[in-house]
Amino acid sequence: MPKTALYNMEGSAIGEVELSDAVFAAPVNVAAMHLVVRSYLAAQRQGTQSARTRGEVRGGGRKIYRQKGTGNARHHGNRAPQFAHGGVVFAPKPRDYVINVPRKVRRLAMKSALTSRLQDGDIIVVDEIRLAEGKTRLMAKTMAALKAEKKALVVLPGRDENVVRATANLAEARTTYVNTLNVYDILNAGKLVITKAALQSVEEVYA
Repeated sequence: MPKTALYNMEGSAIGEVELSDAVFAAPVNVAAMHLVVRSYLAAQRQGTQSARTRGEVRGGGRKIYRQKGTGNARHHGNRAPQFAHGGVVFAPKPRDYVINVPRKVRRLAMKSALTSRLQDGDIIVVDEIRLAEGKTRLMAKTMAALKAEKKALVVLPGRDENVVRATANLAEARTTYVNTLNVYDILNAGKLVITKAALQSVEEVYA
């Protein structure tokens, strides 16, 4: 069973915490993580882009010059793609970019992401994160003590208004919750700062 150090908000190690084998010692499946990240990024796209083809552009009904005798190429209307104000070749149309991923693959990708980050030493478990007030300097001090100043992802068991407000102005830190945690955010973060309560919730869901 893997273990990792347990820290307090001052950055001092106060013990160890045992981690679930099923979640933090799972086989790392790169293909599953890749598919889930693709699905996540595709879901961010609106899919509302649109352009007109030559059949949809207004005008161009009259033949621009006679078929023969001019020495020029043969053309019908002036709304073909090679003309100014003409239609677009293979014009983009509204579409759905969603990539459906099976539930088992999503769970496998989550376990793989958590395992890989633990193996890289990028998971920091904190006993709790509590702030007296939602001040940016307080959260910045905590992140510096935990050595997580670069692209930190703070995982909370639930919404804590003070922590969310204090983190909002930090360019290199974000907050998320156990129920919104996803593979892309885990892999994109420099350090994963997770509270002990949030860690237990993650293990309950994915173990």
